[in-house]
Amino acid sequence: MTPDHGPDQANTAFDALLRAKRLAAGLTQAELAGRAGVGIRTVRDLERGRSRPQRTTMELLAKALGLIGRERADFLDAARGTSAETGPVPSTGPAGVELPPAGELIGRDRDISELAALLGGLDSRTVSLVGLAGVGKTGLALAVAHRVAAAHPAGVAGIVVSDVSTPDDVLAAIASVFGVGRAADLAGRLAGASALLMVDAVERAPDAVAVALTWLAGAAPTLRVLATGRHPIGLPGERVWPVAPLEVPPADVQADLDTVADYPAAALFLARLRQVRREPLEPDEVGALIGLVRKLGGLPLALELAAARGRVLDLNEILNRYGDRVLDLAGPAPGLGTGDPRSASARTAEAGRPGPTASDASAAEPRSAPAVTVTLRDAVAASYRLLEADERRALRRLSAFRNRWSVDLAESMLADETGQVAGGDPVELLDRLIALGLLSVRGSGPFRFRLLDVVRDFATERAAANGELGRVRRRHAVVFSALAARTAPELAGGNFSAAVGRLDDVASDLWAALAYSANDDPHTALRLAAGLPRWWRFRGRDVPGRQWLRRLLDDPRTADADPIVRAWAGVGVGQLAAEHGGGAEELPAAEAALAEFQRAGDLTGELGARSLLCALWMTTGGYDEARRHGEAVLALANRAGRIRDMAVAQNNLTWHEIRVGDLRAARRRLAAVDRLAAQCGEHRLRALARANLAEVARLDGRYAEAEVLGRRSITALAELGDPGHRRRVLGTIGRAHAQAGQVEEARAVLAEIRQLVAASEPATPERLALGRVESGEAASIEAILAYHQGDKESAAEWFNAAAEAYAGGHDMRDVAEALVWLVASTEEPEARRSVVDWLTSVCKEGGITLLPRERALING
Repeated sequence: MTPDHGPDQANTAFDALLRAKRLAAGLTQAELAGRAGVGIRTVRDLERGRSRPQRTTMELLAKALGLIGRERADFLDAARGTSAETGPVPSTGPAGVELPPAGELIGRDRDISELAALLGGLDSRTVSLVGLAGVGKTGLALAVAHRVAAAHPAGVAGIVVSDVSTPDDVLAAIASVFGVGRAADLAGRLAGASALLMVDAVERAPDAVAVALTWLAGAAPTLRVLATGRHPIGLPGERVWPVAPLEVPPADVQADLDTVADYPAAALFLARLRQVRREPLEPDEVGALIGLVRKLGGLPLALELAAARGRVLDLNEILNRYGDRVLDLAGPAPGLGTGDPRSASARTAEAGRPGPTASDASAAEPRSAPAVTVTLRDAVAASYRLLEADERRALRRLSAFRNRWSVDLAESMLADETGQVAGGDPVELLDRLIALGLLSVRGSGPFRFRLLDVVRDFATERAAANGELGRVRRRHAVVFSALAARTAPELAGGNFSAAVGRLDDVASDLWAALAYSANDDPHTALRLAAGLPRWWRFRGRDVPGRQWLRRLLDDPRTADADPIVRAWAGVGVGQLAAEHGGGAEELPAAEAALAEFQRAGDLTGELGARSLLCALWMTTGGYDEARRHGEAVLALANRAGRIRDMAVAQNNLTWHEIRVGDLRAARRRLAAVDRLAAQCGEHRLRALARANLAEVARLDGRYAEAEVLGRRSITALAELGDPGHRRRVLGTIGRAHAQAGQVEEARAVLAEIRQLVAASEPATPERLALGRVESGEAASIEAILAYHQGDKESAAEWFNAAAEAYAGGHDMRDVAEALVWLVASTEEPEARRSVVDWLTSVCKEGGITLLPRERALING
């Protein structure tokens, strides 16, 4: 049995028509009475069918409703009862788009196209755009409705749901916007043709909308619905489309305005800023623009509220003032003129605005609605209140994540100390948060989930208010210390690049977890830091990484930490110290770590500690000790069948062969490295072996081979995401070209090296001796070129600069080679003797044996 949907079943249907016209005008009964100059009881009785309309009263009401032309005539005819004899109230105009203009949308082209295609599908009768308040659902829906209008010949119209809407209200408003007096007349009005209805703000009365649209599905099957709300309606077959915030520029984007303005979030901010500020951005504001739109998460409402401050503040001031409290940004709530379908120029209706109370009944004059101010906190809170208690608790836990995260990390974060996740499968929770627009999903990799900054900030506030923020952050640190421990072994194997990428994806969380737990839970902090040294080395963070490890090892609260964790931290601090010439200071820590690993029978730890000691003793002049540890690693790895450790040991021992001038032995070791690394899939180690082999070939006078091997090494390392060795390999290639007399090729490599140096090293006074910033590699190439051109004076200056630049580095052989050339370039006897003494001292200190070619150069 078809339900009765309101009082529009009377013959005249005038009561329903008056109510629909009033709602379409956005007026309460009191407001209409005030405009018309009649009593509120008169309007109320007319809408309830309790009194017969008088002609004068009807004319006053028509004027108050703004009715003109044919629409006014139809209204007055209905009041006189003439429409009762001719059937349903006729449509007030030809079918068309009865919505406000869509306006310009930024960054939504793909959404519009895909939604238009979705509405054109046979199985998409209801499509719901869902998301956080202020994300731009209404504007997007308007744009889509206009895009698909031609495919809906029976018309396109819209209604806005109010907090007190009932199913009757919704149906009456729909009937009104399609120009009929009753919902039952919609089928006849549409006459089997397709029409589109936009329903805005569904979340205000979701049950009423669901009942009304369910009834309409049977009564008017050709009517399609495009709805907007903070959550889905819940209808069978409903297609839910989460509306994501606009794309923001990445943190490392090039800070020029043209590049930044290509990102939709920045483009929208700049468009709104131009409405309140005439002056163009200053160069020093571009960085603030990037930081601001990232902090605002690309949320259109947030961008507009922040841009409005540009009337008074520049962008640096806006970021400084609001960057840490974006939830406090406030402004007018979206309404007329901002993409809301409630437009006086469009045939729309608001379903069920509240009527007057008893205290309003005597109001004779219409009153302007007060301006409504909304903060971002209000916008987020509205969606937060839609969550169940356990969902809110989960959101507060997830707020600890600083950037993107995976399902696995979310599950770990939501689990208790026993590993149990309250509420079951976290996938259902994530799906719910996505449906409410609280969680965004970008990309296809595992780390694709992210809370908007404003959502995270709000959830963090709630966690603090509930007294659980400390527990949440401790859990966050535990989760990431476990991730670091799982990933650490992969940083020394064939999965190196993938492991580095995994840690890169969660870098901000790693640093946040370390900073918090160092104070609150130092044992967890030490476990976390002990897993990161290889990543820190690869990313050039050796100095801060060493500082963290040393701080945690020296903290009295970690004295009783797991000895193996402390031992790995000791290995890590030594590895990082070696990167910047501080290895000698960490020799005791490395020796202590070796003793602990041996005591525990930890072979992996012993191999790691001995490999480190091999490198540290090299940098401090203990070459015999270094070789002893290197050979011990090789013996241990051979006995245990540890192929990768065998390859590492052979690579380390190569430099001992070069040091003593045995290039043939060095070649054999590097061939073994290549073979072993191929066996265990260690592609990075193979690439490094090629780089070392290129240097051996150059020292042996095989310049063409050195160039080929060097280029292959650079390509392989770049593909592996490891550009850090590029400058040293380019030095090998450039010197090979210079020694072979290939001037143009050497100059091209020289320019590339200088470009790398300029991008990575500051121009200190000590490095400006020749009027430019130079590295040892660049100075060596310049020197060899000058030498071969017969300019020995210039060559001597460059070789001296190269020797000084190389001094204090990892390999004293570079210093010795530069001094060999300097001797050959120096003709004045006393100066020559001084350089020879310098060279003799370096060779003695470094245990270096000169090659036959080098001795010939000195004696030549």
